Amino acid sequence: MAALGWLTPRRRPATARSVLAGEAAAEAAQKSALPAGAEELLISPAEPREPVFPVAGDTRAAAFFDLDNTVMQGAAIFHFGRGLYKRKFFQRRELTRFAWQQAWFRLAGVEDPEHMQDARDSALSIVKGHRVSELMSIGEEIYDEYMADRIWPGTRALAQAHLDAGQKVWLVTAAPVETATIIARRLGLTGALGTVAESVDGVYTGRLVGEPLHGPAKAEAVRALAAAEGLDLERCAAYSDSHNDIPMLSLVGHPYAINPDSKLRKHARSLDWRLRDYRTGRKAAKVGIPAAAGVGALAGGTAAAVAIHRRRR
Repeated sequence: MAALGWLTPRRRPATARSVLAGEAAAEAAQKSALPAGAEELLISPAEPREPVFPVAGDTRAAAFFDLDNTVMQGAAIFHFGRGLYKRKFFQRRELTRFAWQQAWFRLAGVEDPEHMQDARDSALSIVKGHRVSELMSIGEEIYDEYMADRIWPGTRALAQAHLDAGQKVWLVTAAPVETATIIARRLGLTGALGTVAESVDGVYTGRLVGEPLHGPAKAEAVRALAAAEGLDLERCAAYSDSHNDIPMLSLVGHPYAINPDSKLRKHARSLDWRLRDYRTGRKAAKVGIPAAAGVGALAGGTAAAVAIHRRRR
């Protein structure tokens, strides 16, 4: 790979593997969705609401939210990796890589497919041979330890508005569907579309079904779920921070750019899409650094790597 090749996001059309990943994610999402009305028992009514949209009572509409840097600061798979390291699922050298990847992701505020693929490959090798039920149980603990305090209140309020209107709300993410389902349930959302890892008799094989739910695969997942649920995509909304999700955003009648990277911001403005930026500080708004996280995350990630190196010596 060229020295800076991993810094450059690459866009590609949907492939047969994208379609397979999307359909698998849609099937898994339907199986894990909360029963109608159950989400009302899990939701705090304290969040502010979006006043004009969505339309109350429009049950043929739904909302689709990207997770990383849209609903939550940073990447779910990196937080999950930290939790697995704490539980001795892998060695310090992998933690160093996880720390650096998380620092880069939060500093740059963008997703590079090859960079994210490396993290997913690491995660697959780590969970291979473990039971799905074991990882689900651990995932609940990891959410409380590393993710609960990183939810953007503004984005959470947008999701709440759709729920209050009687609509279903789905996370759509490249994170493992098990992790995404835990986050969706803890936020009181309907369910999640995520990357489906193959399992046989409840044990992970270390392979994926199709490919990671990223870019075009997300659009295929939303399309498949909308067909299964009888939704009218023109009446649906989608929310993301990344230009990689333009295929998903373009599917719906109400696309939102949330904490957008520079390419998505430019694209959204050209098409008059709605924008919301919940990060603070002029620099964050200009270059896409998550609130108070850019330099702090880089320092934290680097400090973790240095500390590990010192312990080795």
